[in-house]
Amino acid sequence: MEECKICNLYNLEETIAKDLLESVTYPWEALSQINDFIIELGNKLSPEKYDKVGEDVWIAKSAKVMPTAYIHGPAIIGEGAEIRHCAFIRGKAIVGENAVVGNSTELKNVILFNKVQVPHYNYVGDSILGYKAHMGAGSITSNVKSDKKLVVVKKGKDQIETGIKKFGAMLGDEVEVGCNSVLNPGTVVGRKSNIYPLSCVRGVVPQNSIYKNKNEIVEKR
Repeated sequence: MEECKICNLYNLEETIAKDLLESVTYPWEALSQINDFIIELGNKLSPEKYDKVGEDVWIAKSAKVMPTAYIHGPAIIGEGAEIRHCAFIRGKAIVGENAVVGNSTELKNVILFNKVQVPHYNYVGDSILGYKAHMGAGSITSNVKSDKKLVVVKKGKDQIETGIKKFGAMLGDEVEVGCNSVLNPGTVVGRKSNIYPLSCVRGVVPQNSIYKNKNEIVEKR
C-alpha cells in the first residue's frame, strides 16, 4: 500500500524527527524507536534554544508551557509550541514547532509535526501526526485492539501485518479530524483528508478525501 509509506504521508522538512522517519518505510515502524531517538537528539540540542528540565525533558525557550501541565521524559517540546492547562505528556513525545497541546490532552509515544493542533480533550497515543494536522475537540486515537491482538493495517483485501500491539493513528499532513471521532488501531489517513465529526474510523483513508462513514468516502473536489 503505497499511500501508507512515509514519503506519501509527510513532509519530513516539518519535523525534528526527520532522521528517524527517513530510516524506515512505514511510519509505525518508528514507534518503537521514539524513546531512544529523543534522548540521543535531546543531548545534541542547542542550550541557547532549549532548556533541559528534569530527566530527559527538553523545552524550547520560546515555547509556552502552563504551570499546570505535566511533562514526563523523554520529551522534546519545540520552538513556539504551546502546552496548555492540564496537558498530560506521559513521555516518549516530540511536540513540533508552533504545535498546540491543549486542555486535558494526553500524549504518549508520539511524534507531532510542526503546527499540529490537539487542543481540546484529545488522547493521542502511539501515533504520528503530520504537518498542520488537527484533531477536533474530544477526538482520540484508540491504540490497542479490544482482543489485544497485533494490529493489521487494512484497505479492502490488502493488508499489512505490523507486528505491534500498540498502534494508534498515522495522520498525513493537513488532516482534519472532526470532534468526538475515534481513530481505531491501525488507522492511516492520507494527506489533506477530512474526517466527519462523530466518526468511527478504521483502516486506510485515501488522501484528499472526505470520510463520512465507512461506506461513504468521497474524493475532495
